[in-house]
Formats: sequence, structure tokens, C-alpha cells
Amino acid sequence: MNPLVERLMQTNLAGRVFNERQLSDLLGGSDARRYGLVSRALKDGSLLWIRRGLYALPQPYRSASLHAFAVAQALQPGSYISFETALAFHGWIPEAVYTTASVTPARKTLSYETDSMGRFTFSPLAIHAYQFLVGVERQKLGELTAFVATPLRALLDLVALRKIVWRGLGWITQGMRIDEDNLLTLKPDAFAELRPVYKHEAVKAFLDRLQSEVSDLK
Repeated sequence: MNPLVERLMQTNLAGRVFNERQLSDLLGGSDARRYGLVSRALKDGSLLWIRRGLYALPQPYRSASLHAFAVAQALQPGSYISFETALAFHGWIPEAVYTTASVTPARKTLSYETDSMGRFTFSPLAIHAYQFLVGVERQKLGELTAFVATPLRALLDLVALRKIVWRGLGWITQGMRIDEDNLLTLKPDAFAELRPVYKHEAVKAFLDRLQSEVSDLK
């Protein structure tokens, strides 16, 4: 076994995404020595390169698969999974989603293309202070966890991102292919907690119209 992998498997880093600083703390010694160990592990396939300075162990050396949501959290700490990615995770849309999309507290839109885990995007939204994680839940993903938007939060994040104005329920049920049965699961409290989140009045108006339409369906 590669000596770097052997060391990693003796620590809690074995099941996580880890960075250069954590490798430095684990291995000690000179930068050149650490670089040599990492290079050999990458070359023989016993270390997975995610992006510069970010790594994970591949499946043969892990007790559980590496989830893309956990990778997203490592790429942008403080972000959470949202938009179509979260809707698909909750089973609200039938289509497969090939980009792991997140909301970031940073000001710039970022994207990463990875050979092993696909594409990741991080989008900022106009959100009021202290409201960033309202309607966001910690989800257990095997041995790892990630912050994931609830279905309603993910839908409204999408509305905010694309600056969508209310066009009737058809945009949701036909355009997004969200089943009415899913909408009927939404409780008044879910609408109420999200009302203070967004800065743009158009998102609040969309939320109010959606709540009214859902109420009429019941």
C-alpha cells in the first residue's frame, strides 16, 4: 500500500475531502517530501485529485462512497446545496441533474470542473443578514454530512437566481415538472419562515402567490 494512503487510513481524513494544510499537519517534514508523496499517490491512483490543493481517497480505500454534496462543501465552505440539485435530491423533479449547484455566501459566482466528480457551481443571492441558512437542513450522507435546502427554499432560490416573476402554477407543475402532491405537503410555517429571507420584493411576491395557489389546491 502507498505509504501516504496508509497514513491517511489511520486518521479521520480517510472518509473526508482534505486539503494541503491537513496533509502538512499529518505528514510533517518538508514541502518537497510531501509533494513527492502526493505525486506518487496521484500517479498510482491511490489518491484522488479534486482540484488544486484538494484531495480524497478513491473508493477502494474508503468505507463509503464520496458524495458530491460533501465535495461541494469542501470546495466552498459555508455554502449549501440548492436549486435543481436540491429539488432532485428531495425527489421533487424527475430529471437527473448533472451539476451540483449551491448557494454561496461569497459575492462572486464560481464554478469548478472536476474529472472525478463532475461540475460544481456556486451562486450568490440577495439574502438578508442572518437569514442565509433559513430553510436549510443538515443531511446525513453516509459517513458525511452536507447542508441542503428544503424543497421550498430550493425553489425560491431558483426564482431569485433567475429573477422569475409569477406566471401561474403552470411554471412549477409543467415547466419544472413538480407534482401538485409535493406542493400540497408544504405547510404555512414553511412559507412564513422564508418570507424575511430575500431582499427582492419579486421573490416575496412569488412566495405569496405560490402560498395562495397551494391553499386553493387543498
